[in-house]
Amino acid sequence: MKPRARDLNLQFGQLQPGPLNAITDVPGVRVGHSNVRGRSANGRDILTGVTVIEPRAGSTSQQPCFAGVHVLNGNGDATGLEWIREAGLLTSPVAFTNTHSLGVVRDALIVLDREQQPDDGRLYWNMPVVLETFDGLLNDINGFHVNVEHVAEALRTAAGGPVTEGAVGGGSGMICHEFKGGIGTASRRLSSAQGGWTVGAIVQANHGIRNELRVDGYPVGRYMEKADSPFLKASLPHPGMGSIVVCLATDAPLLPHQCTRLAQRASLGLARTGGGNEDHSGDIFIAFATGNDVPPAAYESKKAPTTDNLSMVNNDHISELFLAATEAVEEAIINALLACDTAEGNGHAVPGLDAETLLKALRRAGWPGEQA
Repeated sequence: MKPRARDLNLQFGQLQPGPLNAITDVPGVRVGHSNVRGRSANGRDILTGVTVIEPRAGSTSQQPCFAGVHVLNGNGDATGLEWIREAGLLTSPVAFTNTHSLGVVRDALIVLDREQQPDDGRLYWNMPVVLETFDGLLNDINGFHVNVEHVAEALRTAAGGPVTEGAVGGGSGMICHEFKGGIGTASRRLSSAQGGWTVGAIVQANHGIRNELRVDGYPVGRYMEKADSPFLKASLPHPGMGSIVVCLATDAPLLPHQCTRLAQRASLGLARTGGGNEDHSGDIFIAFATGNDVPPAAYESKKAPTTDNLSMVNNDHISELFLAATEAVEEAIINALLACDTAEGNGHAVPGLDAETLLKALRRAGWPGEQA
């Protein structure tokens, strides 16, 4: 196992993580991956996949939860966000994949959810949430290698417990701050006096310029060599040309507008690591809250109650959740970097960020290390 950030005595803020330091510290949340590997018929490397995040076990369309979204920079794509903006409801798992597989993953989620639903004659519709980042340097992105079986595998393997990080699932072929990037996760648990809730984050990190990388506030990127950057030889030499997508989860009873406010704080976690300034990066964030039981849509085939009883966090106590989201996203990005090994594909080599390289840069930047 490669070390995570906390194994290197990096603390990232003032709040404490949950026992797994992962989005699955939020009760009921499950994560699954499917890796797509190989070589295409025309000799190109395949390095991609799918990651799914389930708010609760079972069909999300029958167990919706409140959600909100925020777009820091819109040079990216996503499905299903308009209904969240309109109704404040998440009615599907959240999926991460590559840019050109967005549509097939969306379609697969509809097919697979429909198979779970009873054939009771009522109308059925679903608008799944799928987020993407571009893996076209390391992966044969125009080969369209992700299919419904891969989405099914990600759903079938979705589980609580530790989350595999790095070059896995949707993050398989991603690049972050000119190092190998991918999936990372972290969490924060508030004290009982603060409400006792948990906020978890999972990121697909494919963004950033190396000399702007910051870790625990220290400008480590300016102390790292750039000779091994994949963008020095790439046909599209634009460091930071990728994107980052973030999913935040909490068991706090937030209403949709509060989920939107929580999603906005992913921007602050991204900024703490030196990201979020690139025109050619799609930075799209979603936050969902499981603290209320939200009934599924009834429509005309069965009677729905006129009102529902809900809870909400008083705004006087929401700042701690914002801080938790900021810190969790910050740490999740660094965990994604540390989890990755060097990767090669389609004539491009992308170095992994090993712990010693990071520690050396931290010391040069003034980090006190174990003396802190």
